[in-house]
Amino acid sequence: MGLAAGRIARELGRWIPPAALRRTGQPAALFFHGVERRTRDPQLQTNHHEVAHFRAILSALKQFDFDVLPLDAIDDVMAQPEKYSRSLFLMSDDGYRNTLGVAADILDEFRMPWTLFVSTAHIGSGLPNPVFLTWLFFLRAPRGAYRLPHFAEVVRLDGDESRMKWARLGSDHLRFLPAAKAEEALAMMRSAFAPGALEALVENFSSEHFLDWNEVRALAKRGVTIGAHADTHWPMHAAQDEEYLRQQAAGAKAVIEREVGPCRFFAYPFGNKPDVGAKAWQAVRDAGFSHAFTTLSGSLSAGGNPWLLPRYGLGPRDNHIASLVPLLFAGNARLRSWQASLA
Repeated sequence: MGLAAGRIARELGRWIPPAALRRTGQPAALFFHGVERRTRDPQLQTNHHEVAHFRAILSALKQFDFDVLPLDAIDDVMAQPEKYSRSLFLMSDDGYRNTLGVAADILDEFRMPWTLFVSTAHIGSGLPNPVFLTWLFFLRAPRGAYRLPHFAEVVRLDGDESRMKWARLGSDHLRFLPAAKAEEALAMMRSAFAPGALEALVENFSSEHFLDWNEVRALAKRGVTIGAHADTHWPMHAAQDEEYLRQQAAGAKAVIEREVGPCRFFAYPFGNKPDVGAKAWQAVRDAGFSHAFTTLSGSLSAGGNPWLLPRYGLGPRDNHIASLVPLLFAGNARLRSWQASLA
């Protein structure tokens, strides 16, 4: 999630007082994943903010006069970005249960509207995020040498150094495989654990549990906008076939509309430049979504393709968020260039 423009803005934001940027800025979208009261393992729970840090981010946004809007206002914001220079949209990806148990209450307290993008295959199924399962395998599987499908090299897991090396290399390798091949490798990873051992590990990390549809509906009744984060949470890159892309877009939309109600917004899994191909945004457009969000940093004043919009991923301790947000426009040129390359 750490993209070049976002990193630049984060670093510059450390040195510029937020008061100096109080009258500047351009509308932007920010996203997080889950919020936990306390994380147990920073290597495995990278998708979750701790409550104190999440509260600090929201407090800074409120203190420095950012206007957090419901996502349905995006048409007006995109049409007149100069009128909404301090406007933001807050979003959460995946659909973790702690968005209901923790994040929703905090956001209600701050009176900030937000959007939840759910990966439909994980809602109510008990199926964990594939990235989390991948890291569990590399960091917690029994010691040994593993021949995984679609891996050219034997994976040797012994000490902490080799495990961390493979966690990084292996998760990236799966990310860029076609989804069917990635699932084959993931099935082999699951089989490395003794019966019940993997389930017990997953159970120990309540942060990784997903909502069910009753809980998603409960959030919608509280005013949360529900969007689609694809179906199975693999990237929608150029290696995926058109039927897979159609299912991730149109299939996810159909499930949400059956279970919750109208769904017009989409967020790409992973969402960086290598994760979104030209046929992906076209599948999202053809499915009937009005807007879709990447994880490239930029401001919404960048315009361009409404199915390739920028979002900034909130870091676990973005202490300088009030200075960082007005600087996100630095990513706009890179965003426009990428959008043009996928036209």
